[in-house]
Amino acid sequence: MELPEISDFRELFIKDTPLLDVRAPVEFAAGAFPHTENLPLLEDEERHQIGIRYKNNGQEAAIELGKTLIDGRPRKERTSAWKEFITRHPEGALYCFRGGMRSKISQEWIYEATGIAYPRIKGGYKALRNYLLKEIETSCQEINPIILGGRTGAGKTIVLRLLDNSIDLESLAWHRGSAFGRHATPQPTQIDFENHLAVALIKHRASAHQHLILEDESKAIGSRHLPPLLYERMSISPLVILEVPLEERIHNSVQEYVTEALNEYQHLYGEETGFHKWAEYATESLKRISKRLGGLHYKEMNNKLQCAISELKKNGQADAHADWISQLLTDYYDPMYDYQIAKKSERIIYSGDREQVMEYLQMHATKC
Repeated sequence: MELPEISDFRELFIKDTPLLDVRAPVEFAAGAFPHTENLPLLEDEERHQIGIRYKNNGQEAAIELGKTLIDGRPRKERTSAWKEFITRHPEGALYCFRGGMRSKISQEWIYEATGIAYPRIKGGYKALRNYLLKEIETSCQEINPIILGGRTGAGKTIVLRLLDNSIDLESLAWHRGSAFGRHATPQPTQIDFENHLAVALIKHRASAHQHLILEDESKAIGSRHLPPLLYERMSISPLVILEVPLEERIHNSVQEYVTEALNEYQHLYGEETGFHKWAEYATESLKRISKRLGGLHYKEMNNKLQCAISELKKNGQADAHADWISQLLTDYYDPMYDYQIAKKSERIIYSGDREQVMEYLQMHATKC
């Protein structure tokens, strides 16, 4: 019996189809796709041994070793895990690296154990990855971006999340886009970031919105880089500026860098250890920009930060952080913003407060 293959990749991603990745864990860690679960046919060491046998003795010898390594109990355990996945995701599909032997074997074992002809992806991971890379190129030619700018702490991300025709690049890159932007958990790999971005662009184009709203970003968000074509397109697109009073920016920054960041660390590590790791993150983040701040400014700001950390530890109040954050905004971020925005002034098409900017951008959410 010829088991089914899927080649309509666009529909696959638009529908958020659950994907069963049967590659080895080391391959999965290097890059995968949204809504994917790794349940490998071969574990890393097994794959390594088979690769050595293939290199030294050829394909037939490698296949025989593979059968020896995973026959019996390993086969039953892996088939059982796939069966459980299929029960949860009957609408899904599976893939290996090239859509070859590993996915075919997995597909056959699933059919023998369940009678279900679970489809595999034609061309596997490599075909999906190449498709998404091409979709980024196509999207950069077809999208009509409007860029949302504003000073640090203005709440641009808050606005983006309220719009149907936006992509939150910082969320995809898992970084807040500033010296204090690191989260408690690592950023995705560059490949994962690009894959998620490509899917978001595919969905945007499928929605037929007239414009795509993106936040004004540099070439890199943390250690993840925007695709050059997207950055180039963004750098010539119209710019809308969100204007927010300093007091509100301070409040937003305290909420983001103190309250929310601390919650992340404590959720991950527990209350005591989480607080300690968050305090280290805040201290190290400030230290990274010490040269730009200058020795005296850095020393003054760090003293304020350490006092605020102690105050927060004692009484749980984050308000003490307003002092050093106010200085950070006005002495560090605002001069950089003024310099950068002066070079973009010809691109500005609108500016206003949050309500005004929301109303303006929602006008451009109208579908074609």
